[in-house]
Amino acid sequence: MFFVYSVYKRFRQLNEDKVQRDKNVKLSREEILKLPELQVNPFNDRITTVFSSSGDGGMTFEDFLDMMSVFSDNAPKNVKVEYAFRIYDFDEDDVISSDDLKQVVNRLTGEQQLNEEEMQQLIDNILEEADLDDDDSLSFAEFEHVISKAPDFIK
Repeated sequence: MFFVYSVYKRFRQLNEDKVQRDKNVKLSREEILKLPELQVNPFNDRITTVFSSSGDGGMTFEDFLDMMSVFSDNAPKNVKVEYAFRIYDFDEDDVISSDDLKQVVNRLTGEQQLNEEEMQQLIDNILEEADLDDDDSLSFAEFEHVISKAPDFIK
């Protein structure tokens, strides 16, 4: 119960007036992105989209609570993996393709972008390691399998 209350306080702080007037208010993506944790996250637009029940990045308190629950230390690994997959699936086609991987890498490398050759080599290496059915993309099961080998993922 304390968790829900503390999350509600954070939600309310994003726009006191709006939340005070309407307990069922939906805050805009811009308001949600005031959270310091999201401001520095290179996937902040994907995070807000994935957790938004309307898909536009705006969030109700329930959406916000879902997001904060998934990112809490207490969330089960399988739930974290499911949402990570959805966040990395930029085109939302239920697989992580080469194009999706390219966007992930570009966001993670920031200003130190890889050149085309380095990028292709990295994507080829990822797919060689993780693409068990050789279809040049990662299904959820393949993604989950790779993540299971990464003990730091849960953090």
